Amino acid sequence: MITITIVRDVEKAIIRFSVSGHALYDDPGKDIVCAGVSAVTIGAVNAIEKLTGLEPRAISKSGLLQAEAPRSTDPIRNDQVQLLLEGMVAALESIVETYGKFVKIKETFEKKGG
Repeated sequence: MITITIVRDVEKAIIRFSVSGHALYDDPGKDIVCAGVSAVTIGAVNAIEKLTGLEPRAISKSGLLQAEAPRSTDPIRNDQVQLLLEGMVAALESIVETYGKFVKIKETFEKKGG
């Protein structure tokens, strides 16, 4: 199963997310659930960099993606990052609606400074 963890701050802004595991929906290379989750999450990281000019700290390897939302002194750019991340969550929720047996999303909250 793929587990997606969204970590938010007390204001509900996404500060980081991780994706781990494998869907095992089909054979590797044919697994549309893994492909969909990968496309959405890696696409979000790439979109943040391309569209905001901010570079998320990210680690990607087989069965794992961890990314931290970049912060800027410009509040507009921070809002753009959040919009892209919330779009990612909405797309992932659509995948969960159809393939919930193979992928789940959990959200946690982190206190400031923590």
